Parts: sequence; structure tokens; C-alpha cells
Amino acid sequence: MKQKLWVVLGAVILVAIIWSASSFAASDSTPGSVDDPIVTKGYVDSVVSKLVQQELAKQGSTGGGGSSKLETVTVPWGTKLVVEDGGEMIVRTGKAIAYSSDANGLSDLTDGLDVKPGKPVKNDHLILNPRGARGIEADPKQTKGLIVLVRGGYKLQ
Repeated sequence: MKQKLWVVLGAVILVAIIWSASSFAASDSTPGSVDDPIVTKGYVDSVVSKLVQQELAKQGSTGGGGSSKLETVTVPWGTKLVVEDGGEMIVRTGKAIAYSSDANGLSDLTDGLDVKPGKPVKNDHLILNPRGARGIEADPKQTKGLIVLVRGGYKLQ
């Protein structure tokens, strides 16, 4: 009885192996063929690099956006630094307070807070100006100006 069971089990395994081998050989996509090409990492990197360069060139030619470079700006005491819409600031030295022509403030992205006009802006925090006519100025309680890193358009008033 046990011998018959082993023979039947062996036949089933043999049939399964033959069936899977024949179905694999009949498939249309063989590795390395036109349907399933093999490419190197270097090829993929070069194609992606070209596509990224083309996309950056498109964005640059349509005039979309300002400079992505951080610029060091010295803000004299008594002067306001007003950053364009979407501009970013990082106060490096001095004590700064938020400035706004309305009741809305600046976004402190480091702490995830809204800095209302007249409130202190922390040093070394990334500050986003969501809309125009907003910026920072030196705290009137000090006599020195500010050194600020700015990304985007700005003006001193």
C-alpha cells in the first residue's frame, strides 16, 4: 500500500514538473528579449538625468520661480526686510521680530507655528512668507541689525 502511494506521489510530482517547464518555455517574454529587456543602472541613470535636465530647462524657460540659492543679506537697524510671496528666511544673527502690513504673520516651518506681527522670530529657524508685504525687522530693543539668509526675491524698506 505504501509503495503505491509513493509511486502515485512521484507521478504527480513528475507531471507537475513537466507541465511547469512546458508553460515556462512557451511564454513570450524571455529575459533579454525585446519584450523583457535587461538594462544597466548606468543606462537608467543617464536616461533619468536627461529627463530631469529637460524638465528643469522647461521650468526655467517659462520664468517659473526665483533663485533657489540662499543669499546672505545684512538688514540695518530700523530697516525692514520684505520677502516676496513664497520666500524663505533664516535669521542668523541679531534679534528679529515679524513684520506684516496686516494681522497675518509668517510661518515658522521649524516649529510649525504662525509668527504674528511684532512677535520674535527665532534664530536658525526656517521662516516662510506665504504672501507679500511681510518680512522681518530688527527688534527695536537692540541697536544692531540682522544677518539673514534669504531664498527668493526681497527688498529692504
